[in-house]
Amino acid sequence: MTSIGGAEMVDWNLAVATATRLVRPGPEVSREEARAVVAELRRHAKASEEHVRGFTRMIPEGHEPEDTPVLVVDRAGWIRANVAGFRELLKPLLARMSERRAGTPGGAVFGAVGGKVTGVELGMLLSFLASRVLGQYETFAPATRELPAGEDGGGRLLLVAPNIVHVERELDVDPHDFRLWVSLHEETHRTQFTGVPWLRDHLRGEIQSFLAATDVDPMTVLERLREAAQTLVGARPEGEEDEGRSIVELVQTPEQREILGRLTAVMSLLEGHADFVMDGVGPQVVPSVAEIREKFQQRRARGASRLDQALRKLLGLDAKLRQYRDGERFVRAVVDEVGMDGFNRVWTSPNTLPTKAEIAAPADWVTRVHR
Repeated sequence: MTSIGGAEMVDWNLAVATATRLVRPGPEVSREEARAVVAELRRHAKASEEHVRGFTRMIPEGHEPEDTPVLVVDRAGWIRANVAGFRELLKPLLARMSERRAGTPGGAVFGAVGGKVTGVELGMLLSFLASRVLGQYETFAPATRELPAGEDGGGRLLLVAPNIVHVERELDVDPHDFRLWVSLHEETHRTQFTGVPWLRDHLRGEIQSFLAATDVDPMTVLERLREAAQTLVGARPEGEEDEGRSIVELVQTPEQREILGRLTAVMSLLEGHADFVMDGVGPQVVPSVAEIREKFQQRRARGASRLDQALRKLLGLDAKLRQYRDGERFVRAVVDEVGMDGFNRVWTSPNTLPTKAEIAAPADWVTRVHR
């Protein structure tokens, strides 16, 4: 990791230690129940491959895409996996910030203290998120001893068992149906990246271009993290929660805004497509899919609390919720107009990806791509 005088911009080990210490315990289950849940999630992940491929028709018959591992993890495992991913992806930005810090007054002091402060505050945020994520396809996942990944930094699919059990109990839905439903969503993401060979490199290039265009003072980043952490522990004055600034608001330049628009469109497509597929496959293999979707949508809409809403805004998670909704509406409209094979032209090249404006106006994408 880039460092000045031996001091890292982020103390990653401290972030992991803080997050695993603070994360809430999962739901109470016996050892036998836990083993059964893990085994069932692995079976569902395997079964989902066939369901998703048959429904999406993204992978031609006889073609076997790059294999990526499926890992059923607890909350601490999710934290370790995401810290490894952040550390890899943020290297260019942190290198730039370290260079800038070295040339500023007080840079040595910031180097000695800032890395640990940022590590603690990042750990606090990860502890909050670790109890909420049901599953995740890690697109940029460096392999570690504990966490295997695909070849050449390829992805891995994570299913967070305690969170899945917690939500299925909270919603009072059939646990076997719910576990398969979640697996369908995450398997769709794995199919997107293994079935479209150029997609991962394209997304990485966009993110690296965004980070390269970033000209942010390290103290500004630290301030945003501190705001989020203070919201989490209730240390901000009453009434300030709704006024918190999103970390996304660090975007400053026209170039960044243009790249962010493209990234938003891609993420809306990917998330909306996964929602569309999990509901499209659902009636065939998940008998209670209508009940699950209705209850899950209500849960998404209301959030857990005022604290949840404040953190969503600060971390930009409210934008992610819109991506699910807007992206699913785009996919549904295009499939209704030109069918699944017509929609799949979206995966032809970066030029056929929808723009942010086209996500809101699917007919414009159809006109541009299908003429």
